[in-house]
Amino acid sequence: MEKVRLQKIISEAGLCSRRKAEEYIAQGRVKVNGRPCKLGDKANPVKDIISVDGKNLTVERRKRYRYIMMYKPRGYVTTMKDELDRKCVTELLKGVGERVYPIGRLDKNSEGLLLFTNDGNFANEIMHPSNHVTKTYRVTIRPDITEEQVIKLSEGVMIDGKKTMPCNVYVLDKKPNRAVIQMTISEGRNRQIRKMCEAVGVDVARLKRTAIGPLKLGMLKPSEWRDLKPDELRAIRTAANKGNG
Repeated sequence: MEKVRLQKIISEAGLCSRRKAEEYIAQGRVKVNGRPCKLGDKANPVKDIISVDGKNLTVERRKRYRYIMMYKPRGYVTTMKDELDRKCVTELLKGVGERVYPIGRLDKNSEGLLLFTNDGNFANEIMHPSNHVTKTYRVTIRPDITEEQVIKLSEGVMIDGKKTMPCNVYVLDKKPNRAVIQMTISEGRNRQIRKMCEAVGVDVARLKRTAIGPLKLGMLKPSEWRDLKPDELRAIRTAANKGNG
């Protein structure tokens, strides 16, 4: 078997994402056959002994990959373990068997579609900025929204010193002191939807992610999860690969 980059081996073992594995390597937390390694180093996942923080990595030759969608409820943080002892989304994944981790995140007060996997390559495909996998949100805002504000959101606004990419914005419902809009973005910056709305002068009362690329939340209820169907997996992979093309 040919040698493979260490970050790929670590991510495919289900320990973490490829990007996080690169951080571990840069921090000197990864060794091959007892020797510290650096970014760019390769190893044979079958013959070499690879350790992270002193623990040997077990790489199965036939790894069982899992691809899961969950309806994340409000009140949970998107992390494996929280130092502040807040409720974590992984607490809801009962009976999965394999160790999976979230792809991207939704903040504590947001809800909706969240993906999990133990396939590092898949996670990287979905998350990589150059692939522009879209994310759709149903946003309840106050007090209201004007046509001018909708246009500003669509064309892009300045947040954190950088303008957002153009996005699709539709007004779904309008009532006194409240409106519901749908926003579809193709980038994933920190708390992006909330910051965009703040930039045009509206407050977010409720934020729900309803789709990631072609994957839709559908009939899932808060806290429920299920494995992706084969056709869903093919569809999301195709969407990510279009970003490369």
